[in-house]
Amino acid sequence: MTLIQTTTLILFCWVIFIVTWERIDPYRKGLPFFREGFWVDFVWYTLIQSYFLKILIFNYIIPVIQNGIHWHGFAFFQSWSIAEQVLFFVVTHDLYIYLFHRLQHASKLLWRTHEAHHSGKEVDFLAGSRSHAVEIIINQTIEFAPIVILGAHPEVIPIKALLDAMFGMFIHANVNVKFGKLKYFLNTPELHLWHHANYREVFHANFSTKFSVWDYLFGTVYDPGEKPGNHRDNWGLYYDYPKDYFLQHAFSVKRFDEQKLLKYKWFSWYYNLRPNIMAAVKKLFHRKKGATVVAFHPAGPEVPELGAPVISGQDDTIANYN
Repeated sequence: MTLIQTTTLILFCWVIFIVTWERIDPYRKGLPFFREGFWVDFVWYTLIQSYFLKILIFNYIIPVIQNGIHWHGFAFFQSWSIAEQVLFFVVTHDLYIYLFHRLQHASKLLWRTHEAHHSGKEVDFLAGSRSHAVEIIINQTIEFAPIVILGAHPEVIPIKALLDAMFGMFIHANVNVKFGKLKYFLNTPELHLWHHANYREVFHANFSTKFSVWDYLFGTVYDPGEKPGNHRDNWGLYYDYPKDYFLQHAFSVKRFDEQKLLKYKWFSWYYNLRPNIMAAVKKLFHRKKGATVVAFHPAGPEVPELGAPVISGQDDTIANYN
């Protein structure tokens, strides 16, 4: 079995483990498996976007950088074991992610590339995959280019990618777990799920990915010892955000109101295409079982109730909060 096959199998088993854990002991009770935005996160972000960005980064961006600097690594670094190289890149990249993540929340421009990640009202193991294409290009280029340029062992890349995926699922997972004193070193859902909550206190807190020690070291940790709450308005963004993958990317460039765009027939057709297809499939499925189902054709996205922890109508970037 090749390393790619092995890491893929491990990742598949990890997904089953996390999903089972979420069903048995959830952090937030009552969240459905096929929650709002599940198919957008799974199909568009996890499968399609990841596939094409992998080709772009590894086939075009990194080779151009490597050929441009005409440098192929340190001899002493290449003598390190695979485990030592993986550990080096895990720690250094995690520190970079902490610093860049913190900058994204402080910068109006960079927030536009990060807000999609915070848009979900129902956070689970798959929520971490929702990241703007520009954010992925920046972070994964800075993550994997040094591995190639420094001349690390080829096996470092799939191992590092596996660890990233596993930990990303874990910290976003809807699981009720406490690490005790280990939480001061390793990041956990109890810390990171607060980062996805809609409260001023966490707009500039809990930036760590793998090692929570960065938050404790730089004074950005927020750990009240309680949960954010189970209402939709306790989570995600305080302003309305598009539900569609392409609209989410367009929204980062130009703000617009989905409801106003529904007056255009072409947009209404596109916007309701997936819900109508899903309704038709359900109707067909239930017909085969002898059931009668009325198809539902939504006019637009669900509008959250007023009274969120952060009041809407303020400036559109978290970067403005101190």
